[in-house]
Amino acid sequence: MTERQNKRRRARSGRDPSAAPVAGPAYLTRMIPPYEFMEEEGLVRIEETADDILSEIGIRFYEDEEALRLWKEAGATVDGDRVRFDRGMVRAIVQKSAPEEFTQLSRNPARSVQIGGRNTVFAPSYGSPFVRGMDERRRYATIEDFRNFVKLTYSSPWLHHSGGTICEPVEIPVNKRHLDMVHAHLTLSDKPLLGSVTAPERAQDSIDMCRIVFGDDVVDKNCVIMGNINANSPLTFDGVMSGALRTYSAAGQGMIIVPFILGGAMGPVTNAGAIAQALAEAMVGIALTQLVRPGAPAIFGTFLSSMSLRSGAPTFGMPEPAIGNYVIGQLARRLKVPFRSGGSLTSSKVPDAQAAQESSDSLMPALMSGTHYMLHAAGWLEGGLTMGYEKFMIDQDHLGMMHVFAKGMETDENALAMDAFRECGPGQHFLGCAHTMANYQTAFFDSEISDSNSYEQWRDGGRKDAMQRANERWKASLQSYEPPAMDEGMAEALSEFVAKKKESMADAWY
Repeated sequence: MTERQNKRRRARSGRDPSAAPVAGPAYLTRMIPPYEFMEEEGLVRIEETADDILSEIGIRFYEDEEALRLWKEAGATVDGDRVRFDRGMVRAIVQKSAPEEFTQLSRNPARSVQIGGRNTVFAPSYGSPFVRGMDERRRYATIEDFRNFVKLTYSSPWLHHSGGTICEPVEIPVNKRHLDMVHAHLTLSDKPLLGSVTAPERAQDSIDMCRIVFGDDVVDKNCVIMGNINANSPLTFDGVMSGALRTYSAAGQGMIIVPFILGGAMGPVTNAGAIAQALAEAMVGIALTQLVRPGAPAIFGTFLSSMSLRSGAPTFGMPEPAIGNYVIGQLARRLKVPFRSGGSLTSSKVPDAQAAQESSDSLMPALMSGTHYMLHAAGWLEGGLTMGYEKFMIDQDHLGMMHVFAKGMETDENALAMDAFRECGPGQHFLGCAHTMANYQTAFFDSEISDSNSYEQWRDGGRKDAMQRANERWKASLQSYEPPAMDEGMAEALSEFVAKKKESMADAWY
């Protein structure tokens, strides 16, 4: 495409595709209903099986005496580090005080998110030790990469949440890197964030840094940060995860509890059995938040993956996890708590056709299951081991399409377009009519990654594929990035907190 053609296209679309994207909504409000996959009888059988697991098998709390004490006081049967629960006990604790919907504040009030109800919050991927861009091979992530992805997330109109450990800055000691990551979230973005969960004291540091930004009174009365933990499936919580859970919950902050089940490895190979296990583990985690502090926000998370039984590798974009999302979404609604799922998941190493298929087949069921908080919505490659720059841009563009899809279809006077029919009449095109001119900028989603031009335009523009276009987009986004404003004294206090914490301990690499 020539520069003159580019200028005409920008004039038609009303925006420059190389410029920073416009601000999007704080969160997505779905106007389409969640898909009800399973009938009542099947749901009841799964719930009864979860109760069977909790009463007969129980849950192990490894190296967490405080959790065992709380369960014993609540009336559970504690035998060593194994806890068993009377039928219905855990559900009753959850439904007594866990909120069905809650707000996570952002330091920019316009970006605070509402979690639950008809709302969906998109967040980037989480936990990758590697990064990849088309300009270089897969490599270990650095703090520069982490900051880049915070900036890209902040600049995206389609991601509502800054996320947490978007990628691991592996050059920083394990016991200190959480300080740099939370600092980046709080200074380079003003979207909501997740804090550290790799040790209770690191969870506390995350909360304390938010106290600097929001103030003690606001933190004491509101959710300003959340933690995302995994149960050590099958049927175990270790002291690191449950300790982080108790730290966030004691402060009234949000907790996402995620059973991490690879079918056939950390749970049964059958979908129904794995879903019953996920329900049992998640209910216990949510109930523990309520024993610590009734009313503390908690989210029912799921990471239910199929696997290759020939190699042992997890697989993504497969039909079984899609079914799992639909059913677990129903179970979460029956439990009356918000629901978290994964998003654009793939086993592919690069953003190729496999990545597109698997990510699409993961994302759509997650959205249609009624998910309230979608982690891994952008950037995921290689089963979560790698965060991809181009993949991130392709995924976040796809999330923009999901915004349009989830809004459904209006049937007001403008949407039904009788003025256009009256103006044009039979046999006449609608390209220049007043209705088209009034709606052309917003009528259809305008992808920043897809190329819909003619072959000749594509050829003359350099024959660029989606990877190349995404590569240009992330570089342009970083080039045009401008940080959100922050009070100078607040910024200094945050930096001082990080520096003092780092000075107080020796480096640890485990």
